Amino acid sequence: MEIVQGDLLKLALAGQFDLILHGCNCFCTMGKGIALSIKQHFPEAYAADQATEKGSREKLGSYSSALVERGDARFTIINAYTQFDWRGRGVKVDYDAVRRIMRSLAKEYPNAKIGYPKIGAGLAGGDWNLISLIIDEELAGLDHRLVEYVAG
Repeated sequence: MEIVQGDLLKLALAGQFDLILHGCNCFCTMGKGIALSIKQHFPEAYAADQATEKGSREKLGSYSSALVERGDARFTIINAYTQFDWRGRGVKVDYDAVRRIMRSLAKEYPNAKIGYPKIGAGLAGGDWNLISLIIDEELAGLDHRLVEYVAG
């Protein structure tokens, strides 16, 4: 896993990625963290989330997607359903869901330049060491980068 610093959304708009992904809950909220920024800047990604069944456990381990075109930039945003709910305390990320999503993305987008934040390790309370191992295993051999947020 390559690690870069910056703003994932700005890097995508600058043409650095073909695919960016972020973790979502299954209730179509996108109300905090990077999901809120995506909702505000890329309404097509929020619309893709809204088109899924609110509160469905069946979404865990799947994703919705939206193609974004802004000027010369063209990339896909993946709303990865990595946690069921956002309420309550404790770990909310579902590690198996993370694995299933990464495995699916590796098959569907084998030639994409992929960027992501610390999926499941922020508001979802997951163990980044474990999540990063899952990502490295499932995206092995692909062009993928963790973007550690730095305002710019």
